Amino acid sequence: MREAYTFTQKSQINVIFNQKNEPSAATPFPIEEKVSHAPLEKLEEKLDRLIGMDEVKHMVKELYAWLYIYRKREEAQLKVQKQSFHMLFKGNPGTGKTTVARLIGELFREMEILSKGHLIEAERADLVGEYIGQTAQKTRELVKKSLGGVLFIDEAYSLARGGDKDFGKEAIDTLVKQMEDHKDEFVLILAGYSSEMEDFLQMNPGLPSRFPMIFSFPDFSGGELLAISLQMIGEREYRMTAEAQKKLSRHLYQKMIDHERQFSNGRYVRNLVEKMIRQQAVRLVREGNYDRESLLTIRACDIVFDDAKQVSGADGA
Repeated sequence: MREAYTFTQKSQINVIFNQKNEPSAATPFPIEEKVSHAPLEKLEEKLDRLIGMDEVKHMVKELYAWLYIYRKREEAQLKVQKQSFHMLFKGNPGTGKTTVARLIGELFREMEILSKGHLIEAERADLVGEYIGQTAQKTRELVKKSLGGVLFIDEAYSLARGGDKDFGKEAIDTLVKQMEDHKDEFVLILAGYSSEMEDFLQMNPGLPSRFPMIFSFPDFSGGELLAISLQMIGEREYRMTAEAQKKLSRHLYQKMIDHERQFSNGRYVRNLVEKMIRQQAVRLVREGNYDRESLLTIRACDIVFDDAKQVSGADGA
């Protein structure tokens, strides 16, 4: 039975931070003001811009505390165990896994654990070849590009599909060897649906022990998806009428109720926002109305859903 440090569980490090990212009242002694936590401050600034994801945000702060104390123990010449920083991200598409992977790369660069901190995104097609020998070569080349940074493989469980004769297993075996050959030179993050990732870990006996950190990414709530939508719209210098917000809110809450497996959370919202903007542009050209207020405003009639189930709203608002 493997023991992984699953960050969704509370740990003693939690007392360092409360919801305001300040020393908790439960902390027996505060962090000295003279200590510089610049990497944490940069990280928090970016985390604060993310909607929801409270548990994940706290996990990343715990990771910072762990890295910081690890370094302090090294400086004090205290005994430290060599740590593996490879991670497993479990959750549905569009729940922020890639965004957090990028932030972790930046944090590791700030903490001087990784020399570059860049993110290389990959999927099955980037690792698995079509003939014998090609898969190992493609996988090694991908790891080489990732040295000094983070290699993020989404839908990693797809490597385990296809049976014994499939080249996906060769990619897994090559990754395990590369993790050993390039210790401390890159961080591997495997991501995918929760249940599929559990099955994936059984593909190679060396996999479970190499991923001591497991992050779980829950789906966004309907309210969080609406907040993400409004944030995206605001960043693009648009705003929605009250009726448009109601129409969008009803639709997003219905999506959550339906809980479709293929529903991609934040990714779906981003695509929906981009479509709203295109629909608004078509309407404005048709109307010949280009005043500032019109250019800023998204109306209910600009919100068009491709889904079979659509939530009606007033067209004029």
